Amino acid sequence: MARRLRFNGTGSGEGGCPAVHEDLDTGEVIVHGPPLTDPADLSKLQHLDEGEVAVVVPRNTLVDFGPRDTEPRVIDLDAFGKLFENFKHTARRIESRRRYASDEGTDTYAQFLAGEHPVWDMDTPWCHTINRQVAQGARIERVRIVDRPATPGQRYLLAYAEKNAALGEKICNLWREDAERLLLPEEDFWIFDSRLVALLNFDDADDLINAELITEPAAVNRYIQAWDAAAHYARPYESFAALVRAEE
Repeated sequence: MARRLRFNGTGSGEGGCPAVHEDLDTGEVIVHGPPLTDPADLSKLQHLDEGEVAVVVPRNTLVDFGPRDTEPRVIDLDAFGKLFENFKHTARRIESRRRYASDEGTDTYAQFLAGEHPVWDMDTPWCHTINRQVAQGARIERVRIVDRPATPGQRYLLAYAEKNAALGEKICNLWREDAERLLLPEEDFWIFDSRLVALLNFDDADDLINAELITEPAAVNRYIQAWDAAAHYARPYESFAALVRAEE
């Protein structure tokens, strides 16, 4: 069976080799680059068995793009909320879940299920924070993954995008089958200023409980690559909502 490989990055400014890939199932790392061919150099290598080849890779390529196991830094929801007050330029999210319990306890969710147009409250602390960031020039963007057929929670978020857009956010959607084809991560996450990732942790009841911060450059880079792929193929929420309605 063919490996499921993810491109982590390359040390070449021209986008070629040497490069680092990661096997998504085994965690193994695949490196390719120019071969080491000088017999005198090869003779100095230990444990180079028959059938194996040696490649030359700049140290920084492995430093920048090799996966690492690090101790997670978990923050509570109050600290997570502060991230939206303190980022400088961009906040981007991929929402991949089929259900968010926090949505289901709202009046607007009940209105939506009843077939009514939800009445959005635009005078909340969250709205004020987002309005302030957008007014200062920050960009806030989301790509929401949607199943076929869409779950009730996903259809609600298609309606909720109206509020997001009114606050200045850019909202797009992507079919889950396309997300799987692109090998996007299955988890929910935010990327702040292309340097910090907040990986969102949910309990078995689909409640958000905390966030894990990721700052290691190679790991952050993988989430940025996932975002770029998702944003490239996603559709604006207005046209995507029309597709969903057509399939109901």
